[in-house]
Amino acid sequence: MSDVNKSYSTLGNHVSVQSAPPASDDDEIDLLELLGTLWRGKLVLAGAAILALLIGSFYAFGVAVPRYTATATVAIEMQAPSIVDIESVVSGVSTEDASLNTELEILQSRTVILNLIDTMDLLEDPEFNASLRPEPAISLAPVIGLVRSLIGSPGEATASEVDEETAVLNDTVDAVRSAISASIKRDTFVFNVSATTTGRVKSQQLVNTLAQIYIQDQIDAKFDSLETAVTFLSERVTELEAELDEGQERLQALRTETDLVTPEALEAVNRQLIDVRNRVEETQSSVATQEDRLAALETAREARDFQTIAQELGDPTLDNLLPQVQNGDADAVESFLSRTDLLTSRIETSLRRSRSQAAALEASMVRQEEALQSQAEDLSQLEQLNREIASTQTLYETFLARLKEASVQRGLMSADSRILSEATPGRLVEPRKGLILALSLILGLMAGAAIVLGRQFLHQGFRTAEDLEAHTGRTILGQIPKMPIKRRGDLIQYLNEKPTSAAAEAIRNLRTSVLLSDVDNPPQLIMSTSSLPGEGKTTQAISLSHNLAGLGRKVLLVEADIRRRTFQEYFDVPQDHPGLVAAMMEECTLEEAIVRDPKLKNVDVIMGDKSGLNAADVFSSEKFRAFLDQLRATYDTIIIDTPPVLVVPDARVIGQHTDAIVFTTAWDRTTKAQVREAMRQFSTVNVHVTGLVLSQIDPKGMKRYGYGGKYGSYGAYGASYYNS
Repeated sequence: MSDVNKSYSTLGNHVSVQSAPPASDDDEIDLLELLGTLWRGKLVLAGAAILALLIGSFYAFGVAVPRYTATATVAIEMQAPSIVDIESVVSGVSTEDASLNTELEILQSRTVILNLIDTMDLLEDPEFNASLRPEPAISLAPVIGLVRSLIGSPGEATASEVDEETAVLNDTVDAVRSAISASIKRDTFVFNVSATTTGRVKSQQLVNTLAQIYIQDQIDAKFDSLETAVTFLSERVTELEAELDEGQERLQALRTETDLVTPEALEAVNRQLIDVRNRVEETQSSVATQEDRLAALETAREARDFQTIAQELGDPTLDNLLPQVQNGDADAVESFLSRTDLLTSRIETSLRRSRSQAAALEASMVRQEEALQSQAEDLSQLEQLNREIASTQTLYETFLARLKEASVQRGLMSADSRILSEATPGRLVEPRKGLILALSLILGLMAGAAIVLGRQFLHQGFRTAEDLEAHTGRTILGQIPKMPIKRRGDLIQYLNEKPTSAAAEAIRNLRTSVLLSDVDNPPQLIMSTSSLPGEGKTTQAISLSHNLAGLGRKVLLVEADIRRRTFQEYFDVPQDHPGLVAAMMEECTLEEAIVRDPKLKNVDVIMGDKSGLNAADVFSSEKFRAFLDQLRATYDTIIIDTPPVLVVPDARVIGQHTDAIVFTTAWDRTTKAQVREAMRQFSTVNVHVTGLVLSQIDPKGMKRYGYGGKYGSYGAYGASYYNS
């Protein structure tokens, strides 16, 4: 009972809730670590740089086709426009720039390029006519044609329907245009014309011929324009001459048909009309006055108003008779009336005369108005015809003068441009070997850096104890190098023959770390496990047992991996020898189950054996606990080799009864996810992992990854301490 309590007490001392690994406080990039990673991958960087340099050299010196550029200089004789307003001074738009850019477009126009192709017979040059080039060994043209035929709409013309000659010509024009470039020299009317081809002389001939064609094209364009202008001017002069003759004939006919009319004569007629119009108005006013007097006299006579009659007529005789008439003298009344009748008849006679005179004047006024209107119309028609003749005469003289100037310019035709300097044989511009080599070196270094950093980023294993400790948050108990043995059965012999090897010293370091993991209660029951098979946990358990036995301890090595039973490869034991399950089930005694290998001195071994029971159920039973208590009472140290954690649950069950758990991780192979999952599974059953071991470390691999100097135990300077 006391043993059971002791076991529970021991279990309580080491079982605790597993803490999560410390999280990183920031995501900042560690430049020193980055540089260290690149330095560790310096061989990869150097290899990638050398490979890229070789590829670049092969391309620059063996594959790239040399290309040469020749340049000619052409000047344009610009006529500066006169400044006619303030906008011409302050405007930011330069008509000269527009003219220069226009000339550059003309220089590279399809018409000029076609003329150049015909002149130099470039359709027969494979550099520009791709149809003359040999078919490449590997071509995607059939695939591209198939894809185009599949995705093309039904209405589109296929390549077979296009005129082949036209397609070849268009491709040649594009190729020649791409080989030609032109640029304006700043603040000048000069531009450079360049051609880049695969031949020095070809580039020279191409650019010089292009310049000559461009200048000749200017002359031809001017000549065509001049011929068009001469033809137009000749036709127009003939038409204007005919119009002028016709106008002269019409003017002569108009003068013959009408009286000679001048503006002065028309003005005289107008003045006469005004005088007649005034006389008519005066006569009509006199007639109206007389009619008013007669009406007034008639009214006064009917009313026998002798006073009014006398006032209207203003006659002295009537004035003398008026007093007598007013006194009622009958003779005086008769005389007064007789005198009144006489005067009235005179007024009527004058009225008739005025009316006749007014009618005559009105008739004369109408005749003069009609004459004036007729003469004004004739004068207007005459002046209009004179203006038309004058305008036609001016146009005729202007076009005749332009026709004579154009005729003279035929003999003075010249281009607006001239060649300042012809091209010389082209200079090499491609390939730029120095630049290619420099870029190849840079790209190689970048590719090497990408490989190194990508490998580091994608790598999920552990290459250093620091990485393993930082990722798990647990102590690293040891770092075990790869055992230099060819088969598992050679392990114990190697440990016996090489007691001072690096591997043996690493096992001693592991032993020390395990024993000192709890100074007050040194572990007695030690479990060795890992995430997956093949990580070195069994090799480590056997090596640790061998090392502990050297301290004079009574050591027991137990194979709890009863599913695989790999101890058979380390120890020469019959297959039917009783093992762990038989001893635990008391099918045999403990002594009968123990194996003592003469190579593994002072270490008792219990092999795993087959069982019809489930292994996890066996290790969860009270019999197993009681069996462990029996072993504790017999041995100083018990090392149990268990199955991997991620494969079966046996290790988590056995871990409930152990004092220390040593978790083995294979160097550069076990992934972080696997270790993390193994730690999580231990944490779910409240089993504390004492520490981790980085096993199967490859010293050459450490050097290859740049860690050789960091871990001196496996470095070159440790050769004087170790006997490998």
